[in-house]
Amino acid sequence: MTIKSIWLRRIHKWVGLAIGLQFVLWTVSGAAMALLDMETVAGGPRPQAIQSALAGEASGWPAIVGQLDRGTIEGLRLKTLLERPVVEVRTARSTQTFDARTGVRVTIDAPTARAIAQSNHPNGASPGAAKVLTERSLPVRDQEPPIWRVDFADDDASTYYVSATTGAVLERRNDTWRWWDFFWMLHNMDYADRTSFNHPLVITAGIAMAWLAVTGFWLLFRTMWRHDFVWIRIGRRDHQH
Repeated sequence: MTIKSIWLRRIHKWVGLAIGLQFVLWTVSGAAMALLDMETVAGGPRPQAIQSALAGEASGWPAIVGQLDRGTIEGLRLKTLLERPVVEVRTARSTQTFDARTGVRVTIDAPTARAIAQSNHPNGASPGAAKVLTERSLPVRDQEPPIWRVDFADDDASTYYVSATTGAVLERRNDTWRWWDFFWMLHNMDYADRTSFNHPLVITAGIAMAWLAVTGFWLLFRTMWRHDFVWIRIGRRDHQH
């Protein structure tokens, strides 16, 4: 065996160990995510949407229009917020929420955020203090701030995230979700943002696996098959004699 083959075998062994450990992490994390109840991960059942004839509730629309530059409106949404009709107006610069009946702008302050969070909790648990977030964090990595964070002292340490602009409940997180998110991080190898499989570490792992397969076959030809051919030649000679 040449010095080149010896070094290649050593490198192959250590790369194989690293890839093998990652395969273990993929298997364990995938199994763990499959075992966790997805309804619990999602924060439990969501409250039933209140169905009402909202179309006739927008009597405050003229007052709302008077507060906006009509040319910048990109979208409108009529919905209920804490059992009252509101109009959500999206413009090029921002999104604003107005009372559909009076046209008064709705402010999502801390008490309102706490009330919204409580109304969305499956058991109606009492919320703790509300804290405003002005920057993204892992639990709300796909959402735009500002966001109200509302904690609950329930069995699963739930935290609800309420938009400070629209009053929508953006995310419902709990300890079960935190475990799921941890295993998701191990599974997709995105240790920073936990959002994508398309990042340099996964690409490097893929290249390493391809290199491992190619060098493994090459070492197989260099060792096992050579010995097999030697035994075949010896057998033929013995047969001829």
